[in-house]
Amino acid sequence: MKLEYPWLLLLFIPYAAVLYYAWTLHAPSIRVPGLAPFRRAAGRKGRRVNWRKLVPFVLFALGGAAMIVALAQPREGIEEVRSKADGIDIMIAFDLSPSMEAFDPPADHLTDTQIINLIQRGTLKNRVETAKEEIARFIEERPNDRIGLIVFASMPYVVCPPTLDHAFLLTNLERLSSRQIGDGTGIAAPIASAVKRLKGSDAKSRLLVLFTDGSNTVNGQISPRDAGKLADTFDITIYTVGIGSRRARIPMQSLLGGVILQNYPDEFDEPLLRELADMTGGRYYRAADAKGMAQAMDEINKLEKTSVEQPVVVNWRELYPYFCWFGIGALLLGFCLRQTVCLRLP
Repeated sequence: MKLEYPWLLLLFIPYAAVLYYAWTLHAPSIRVPGLAPFRRAAGRKGRRVNWRKLVPFVLFALGGAAMIVALAQPREGIEEVRSKADGIDIMIAFDLSPSMEAFDPPADHLTDTQIINLIQRGTLKNRVETAKEEIARFIEERPNDRIGLIVFASMPYVVCPPTLDHAFLLTNLERLSSRQIGDGTGIAAPIASAVKRLKGSDAKSRLLVLFTDGSNTVNGQISPRDAGKLADTFDITIYTVGIGSRRARIPMQSLLGGVILQNYPDEFDEPLLRELADMTGGRYYRAADAKGMAQAMDEINKLEKTSVEQPVVVNWRELYPYFCWFGIGALLLGFCLRQTVCLRLP
């Protein structure tokens, strides 16, 4: 607790003098015969406490003291730390072509039967689900950044523009699945769409993180390299992640009703992804499996940091109204008692 005007407590010095004078001052009275001499003669020494005088006096004294404390304006401080973040605007471009349904086993020595068992138990997830988990973790670790999401196959689709409403973003991310927006892989269009969303941003840094497991198969109005140059023009850094490995498998139904695995070699254009990253000052990562995807996202998260200041803000709660009401109440009670039950008559 703190007093805004502590020097006003010096009023207690003259107030103490006033109280002493008021206590010693005798009210005007007329002397009449009484029994006091006979009581003293009977051996009852000392003086009894005059409660009729003491009770109102104490109430008046407390009321006045409370009013002086109220004048000093006591207040209670609640310290809060508020984060002032200089955030980053990020667009995530996520490949949803049918090839993202492939599974990337974590090791070469696993047999097809073991891989099928892992898939059926949910231990091994396909590329779409693995990427969704790592993207969600990336979003949750960057609460101060505006993050948007674009999915693409033959054409791009903006799921969410850059936003701080990460709950809304994560909800829409969870709904995604492959084959929602067609076949094919067009890399230029999602880059151009991300540039359109980020070029007007006032953030200190603007990023595009591109996930794909395929090479460009769509001939659009601009090439992927032209889209990369466009991003560089607007100072947008591109991080690319190539998903897939030579161990990739796709489950298929056999003619006998069982499940068999078909080999699905990696098809992403590594030189193109590396070039897109290099021309904009970003980096290229290869994610052969879930562990590789997690490592790539961790490295991107460490490279692009948000600066956060934490000034201390103190919210004050004024306490003087409580002292005012207490003082007024004590004074009124003292006045009422003095005029009623404590009234002394000759």
